[in-house]
Amino acid sequence: MKTTITPRVRTLVLLFLAVVGMLFAGAGTASAHAALTGSDPSSGVVVNKAPTQVSLTFSEKVATNNNSLRVLDPKGKRVDVGKPSNISGTTYAVQIRSGLPDGTYTVAWQVVSADSHPVGGAFTFSIGSPSKTTVSASAEQDVGGGLVGGLYGFGRYMSYAGFVVMVGGATFVLACWQRGAGVRALQRLVVSGWVSLTAATLWLLLIRGSYTTSGKFGDIFDLNLLGQVLQTKTGASLVSRLLLLAAAALFIAVLFGAYARPSPTTTLPDGASRRLPNSSEDEEKRDLTFGLAIGGGVVAAGLAASWALSEHASTGLQPGIAMPVDVVHLLAVAAWLGGLTALLVSLYRAPADNPVGRAAVQRFSRLAFGSVVALVATGIYQSWRQLGSWSAFTDTGYGQLLLVKIGLVALLVGIASISRRWTGRLADSHTDTAKAETVVEETAAAEAHEPEKEHVTASAKTGGSSPASGDSKRAAQLARQQAAVDNTRQKRLRDADPNLFGLRRSVLAEAAVAVVVLAVTTALTTTEPGRTEEDAKATKASSSSSSSSSSGALTLDMSFDTGGTDGKGVIRVDIDPARVGGNEMHVYVQRPNGRAFDVPEVKVAFTLAAKKIGPLPVTPDRITTGHWAANGIQIPMAGDWKISVTVRTSDIDQTTVDKNAQIG
Repeated sequence: MKTTITPRVRTLVLLFLAVVGMLFAGAGTASAHAALTGSDPSSGVVVNKAPTQVSLTFSEKVATNNNSLRVLDPKGKRVDVGKPSNISGTTYAVQIRSGLPDGTYTVAWQVVSADSHPVGGAFTFSIGSPSKTTVSASAEQDVGGGLVGGLYGFGRYMSYAGFVVMVGGATFVLACWQRGAGVRALQRLVVSGWVSLTAATLWLLLIRGSYTTSGKFGDIFDLNLLGQVLQTKTGASLVSRLLLLAAAALFIAVLFGAYARPSPTTTLPDGASRRLPNSSEDEEKRDLTFGLAIGGGVVAAGLAASWALSEHASTGLQPGIAMPVDVVHLLAVAAWLGGLTALLVSLYRAPADNPVGRAAVQRFSRLAFGSVVALVATGIYQSWRQLGSWSAFTDTGYGQLLLVKIGLVALLVGIASISRRWTGRLADSHTDTAKAETVVEETAAAEAHEPEKEHVTASAKTGGSSPASGDSKRAAQLARQQAAVDNTRQKRLRDADPNLFGLRRSVLAEAAVAVVVLAVTTALTTTEPGRTEEDAKATKASSSSSSSSSSGALTLDMSFDTGGTDGKGVIRVDIDPARVGGNEMHVYVQRPNGRAFDVPEVKVAFTLAAKKIGPLPVTPDRITTGHWAANGIQIPMAGDWKISVTVRTSDIDQTTVDKNAQIG
């Protein structure tokens, strides 16, 4: 048994290492759900005067820290001051020093998207005229890459693998082969899944601070970063996963403890064993099975939810539907691939006196079929949600990876159909089994006789006696030989049925493909969804087109009358450059005779009714008598915008006037 299985197991391990190495070494910088859709100043633009702030607009809300937005002068020195702030919606800005000289400035940014993945980049703009800069491309932070990124990715893979093996193995025992609860190999498999998931979760919790900030290996052990991680959505998800794993440990202890106790048996005259009927024990076993199924299902769903609540499913389109669908998808993956792993271990490692039977294999076949149906249904929804169009399959990295996964799953289903065929051919004939057992017994007896002959020969050479130490060594040698004989007996008994042998080979092939499927799935969870990528491209193209076709500043004049004494006047609104992205606005309030009107308050709001956007409120700052201004006003898209201005001339007298204008 040992000489036959070891090369196959070694091949599977080498395949696993090769796939993981290929994915994580070739992944480079990890993409994320959030994407930069605009900035003010824009990338590559040359402005006449130095801006007071730099703002970035993303496709979703992001998390920032003190170093999330950095502005570097041509010599590489930081010119930003203060912390980045959320000025409106998904727009974040950082103030920069006044009086900056002409030249080229670099904006480097690194944030964490709502689906827990870090994203970063860099661009330049110039004041007055472009100049040489000492800031190299390294200003673009290697977010999610390097050694820390590889270690974090490996931790993610091991957490998924541990979840699949633990949940799938336990499901296989409860739903397909309850006698397998007493098989040591299956016990070790499920426990190893629990250990892998627990260790990977602790590792991810420890390394995440460095992964989302500096990317330095030494920062892994920074307790301040760990404290910051615990305050985030991802940190809370990892901690909740650890708590659920404590409950899972109790479940595993019962499954392989009280549940695995054999029922009393009696020996028949022909030497066979038969289970004694006991209605109370049967009822207790059924109750325990039901309790383990319900409790284990709740724990497994909770563990799956710890991913769904903090990653892709938790943000974007229809999160209320996407999160439950993601939970079902993960559970189906675990039941299928984890159960497949448990079946493989059972076929190779189950003892000869307790082999996995045809009924158990058929039950798993039905379970796998149901899991595949659930995977297809949830996968179709997830593909629509994350891609949004057929072109995204080939035009985005996410779509291309998804095509690879679909192909691998199709291959897996094809191999599974071969396994089902072998299952149907499994022989039920007790005669064939008895003949196989007789052959094995005769061979084992012959092999067992060899050590006795050697012992007699050795005794004759030493005069029939030997020192105590020699007896001890010889006894150990005989024990090893007997163990080898037992292993050979079990292997020959398992290989006696050619259909069972064929099933073992096809299931091994399934497991090899499943390793690759799981690796591709892990890569998908760290890749920017195609829908987001295409939306970001469209927004950038629209912004670029609007900028190139813009004719300059927009000026609107509106008369107002608050109804009170001295309540009439004229409002002039100047918007520059009146395009998608950042804009500067000046509001002038005048009396009917053209003189500046000193009003106590002015408010402005932008509404794009056609797209149901707004009103987006803006409160300008008072510059001087009758002059109000605001910088960094973000216009998300081109259209016919309604610009409403509310002016208050006294404590009780105010009015709102509006006018439509094409922006972008």
